[in-house]
Amino acid sequence: MTTLDALLPHARAQDAADVLAPMRAQFAHPRGADGQPLLYLCGHSLGLAPVGARAALEADLSDWERLGVLGHEQPRSGWIGYAERLQPPLAALAGAHAHEVVAMNSLSINLHLLLASFYRPSGRRRAILVEAGAFSSDRHAVASHIHWHGFDPGLELIELAPRAGEDLIRIEDLEARIAAEGARLALVLWPGVQYRTGQLFDLARIAHAAHAVGAQAGVDLAHAIGNVPLALHADDVDFAVWCSYKYLNAGPGAIGGAFVHERHLQHGALPRLTGWWGHDPGSRFEMSPQFAPAHGAAAWAVSNPPIFSAAPLHASLPLFAAAGITALRRKSIALTSYMASLIGALAGARVALVTPSDPAQRGCQLSLRLAGGTGAGPGIYQRLSARGVVCDWRAPDIIRIAPVPLYNGYEDVLRAVWTLCELLTPSR
Repeated sequence: MTTLDALLPHARAQDAADVLAPMRAQFAHPRGADGQPLLYLCGHSLGLAPVGARAALEADLSDWERLGVLGHEQPRSGWIGYAERLQPPLAALAGAHAHEVVAMNSLSINLHLLLASFYRPSGRRRAILVEAGAFSSDRHAVASHIHWHGFDPGLELIELAPRAGEDLIRIEDLEARIAAEGARLALVLWPGVQYRTGQLFDLARIAHAAHAVGAQAGVDLAHAIGNVPLALHADDVDFAVWCSYKYLNAGPGAIGGAFVHERHLQHGALPRLTGWWGHDPGSRFEMSPQFAPAHGAAAWAVSNPPIFSAAPLHASLPLFAAAGITALRRKSIALTSYMASLIGALAGARVALVTPSDPAQRGCQLSLRLAGGTGAGPGIYQRLSARGVVCDWRAPDIIRIAPVPLYNGYEDVLRAVWTLCELLTPSR
């Protein structure tokens, strides 16, 4: 019979050969009540704290204490340009030009701001297409904009579900639905990675299909940015929004971000909701009653950036630059493939993989359905937690586990899967 001790040497050898393994030490790892490290595989929900985050926060707190309002313009703190300094590293992860991205607000607020610009219903063209089971805040946002314009979300919110008996949406079905809706479709809002299933989508194909019928293409990157390589500019996406507390490791409540393709930045015809911080920095403090937009996506900013919720992002983003998104993606594919193979070998039919089996169609999250479904799942999840495995449960029947390549390794994966299989076979 296979034992954990028999499997550990291979996992440890893989970790020893991993060129990204030293990145693990750049993060604080939670410990249980007994003081032992937890198996943290929940970066899809909240990323771990970079060890540099505390210093970044304390430096800004110290500047506030020492300088007060003068901290806005001191060379070290420079709070006025704080968000702007995040643009180049965010653009690198988004696959965009620096002027196409902005760090601001939270994901849902950014979605509302960009829907105000990009959802412009006219005549018959007033429907929005989303995936069935979209994350609640996205669905609430699009429904509210449809209602705001005086239309019925029950008629104008189109939700595409997988085929009967399937968990995943086929890209050809999405393209066909976009084509079928044709002239009534104003906007396609789609996830880069679907939060529940972990399915990764081809954004270029989606944007092309939307544009072919005269609709706009927007993307929610909450589960994609920092997880998979992105090419928003080349993919011709119109706009995108994201949070920074998952794979970007910026902490709970961290500042979010947005992308606007540069073709929408070359003229002033696109309407937007404006605020002081979206004004041209060169004349912002003249307090003119006329709005002069800042260059690029920064014109969508409405308020000055929250320094303490942006500081950890300054500690996290350099780690992505040091590791390289290509190397992170390579390791992510290796870790999820290893996890899937272990589940197949050790759990068999007791665990079904909901996430695509093809690594090219998923990020670093695996969504698992346990035999017994809604009856067995919650109890197994609670016992996993009690055994120090940090993952999460999504009703009605999904356990989500994510080996994040910046700070997880092969031994983490092995121990988590082994623990799960032990709980599925108590007499083992």
